[in-house]
Amino acid sequence: MAVKSQAKPSARERLLAAASELFYAEGVHTVGIDRVIEQAGVAKASLYNTFGSKDELVRAYLESRHADTAGRITRALGRYRTPREALLGVFDAQGELFVDPGFRGCAFVSASAESPNDVVEKAAADYRGWVRDLFTGLAREAGAPDPDGLARQLHLLYDGASLSARMDHDPSAAAAARTAATALLDAALGVTGHGGTDTRSIRRLAR
Repeated sequence: MAVKSQAKPSARERLLAAASELFYAEGVHTVGIDRVIEQAGVAKASLYNTFGSKDELVRAYLESRHADTAGRITRALGRYRTPREALLGVFDAQGELFVDPGFRGCAFVSASAESPNDVVEKAAADYRGWVRDLFTGLAREAGAPDPDGLARQLHLLYDGASLSARMDHDPSAAAAARTAATALLDAALGVTGHGGTDTRSIRRLAR
């Protein structure tokens, strides 16, 4: 039986793969269309016929980053048995991103800093909304009395860990953020800490 050859990636797939690599490594503003076309190995007309403009290519790149990151975190959370473990597991999943040799920080922060236009800001808002909703839902399932407030605090830790991992070249930032998240979560739930220490004092500090 003849073996069916693997289908060649479409022009769209090649353009998006090239854009994703170049935009993330060097920046959406720095990388021009010609470099994306050259790396993708397609004609210039293919880019404009497929995406219409660089802005639409940037939109597709950021939407792809969103989908990839959300999928990776969601799959990782399947390892945990309880909402509490899953909520803290978000930081474990984040840490797996940090040890990737190609990690260059948050793609949405970088794009927003370089090219703060409507396309980028919408994509960034969608991604950040997904992260906040993830924390809110897990906090609610874990029994937090104020899941929105706790989610905001956890999101701040999530953002800070990403910044520290990028700027300080410190993948362990996720573990530090997880430790802080544990204290916030235990305080919100009124859990007594190890050694019998009441976490009500931590709750006051967290407000």
